[in-house]
Amino acid sequence: MTTDPDQHPDLPDELPEGFEVPDDLSGLDGTRKDPDLAVLVTQIAGAEPLAAACALAELDVDAAPTPVGAVAVLRDTSDDAPDHAAAAVSKLVAGVPLVLVTRWGEQLTCVRYADGEAEGELPPGLVLGGAPEALEDLVTGQITVADLPGVVASGSIGRFKAMRMLTGAARKARKKQQ
Repeated sequence: MTTDPDQHPDLPDELPEGFEVPDDLSGLDGTRKDPDLAVLVTQIAGAEPLAAACALAELDVDAAPTPVGAVAVLRDTSDDAPDHAAAAVSKLVAGVPLVLVTRWGEQLTCVRYADGEAEGELPPGLVLGGAPEALEDLVTGQITVADLPGVVASGSIGRFKAMRMLTGAARKARKKQQ
C-alpha cells in the first residue's frame, strides 16, 4: 500500500488538532457492552411483592419501594439478562406495565414492557420527569440500591413463600374490587 500524498490528494498530511484515537475500540465492531445498571420500574405497591415475583422468575434482584411503585435493581446485567428479566416479570404481573431502565455510562435507555412483550422505547426525560428523587438518583448513579430504605433481596424469598405472598396479594386486590 502506498502512502504517497500525491497518490491520495484528499487525505490530510497531518491529523486534525485534538484528534484522538480511543484506547478501547470494542464499541466499533457492533457488539454491545453490558449496561452499568438495569432497573425495573414498576407500579407494584411494595418491595416484597416485587421481590417475590422476581424470585418466582428466578431473577436475582434487590427490590426497593418508592412513592410511585417498587423498583428492582438487577444483579445480572450481562447479555440479554435485563430484557429477559423485564419480559419475565411483566408476564408474571400481567396487566401491569413496567419500564426497564438501563444505563451505559451517561446514556439511559427506557423500554416499556407489558404482558411479557417489549412495547417500545420511551424518552428517559418522560420516564424520570415525574419520578421520585430517589429513583432519579439511583438510575443516574448518584446513589446505589443499598442507599434506599426497605430493600428486599429476591434471594431471601423462597419459591413457596413467593407463591403465598402473590396469591395473598391477588386475593386482597380482588376483595377491594368487589
